[in-house]
Amino acid sequence: MTDFNDREKAFETKFARDEEMQFKVIARRNRLFGLWAADKMNLSEVEAEAYAKDVIRADFEEAGDEDVIRKVLGDLTGAGIDIDDATVRQELEHKEVEARRHFIESLD
Repeated sequence: MTDFNDREKAFETKFARDEEMQFKVIARRNRLFGLWAADKMNLSEVEAEAYAKDVIRADFEEAGDEDVIRKVLGDLTGAGIDIDDATVRQELEHKEVEARRHFIESLD
């Protein structure tokens, strides 16, 4: 019975660690995505950091990525940047790969 309890505890610990890592990856992805959009809008370094934080906060509005995409796409088009939904989604995917790479490299 102790072996079963130990296995259960190990799975719970792994699940919690995986969830925490996923949260960190998504937060980093959103920050990188915000910095990318800020660069497109020619924001200053201080404005870019503040904007990246706004993008991270936008992700808490609803489940999934639509809230982040909607914010960034709206802000870019509002700033007069000619960009489409597909390009924004593709960049979000690229930033997720970059964020995952960062955490994988930090584990080495």
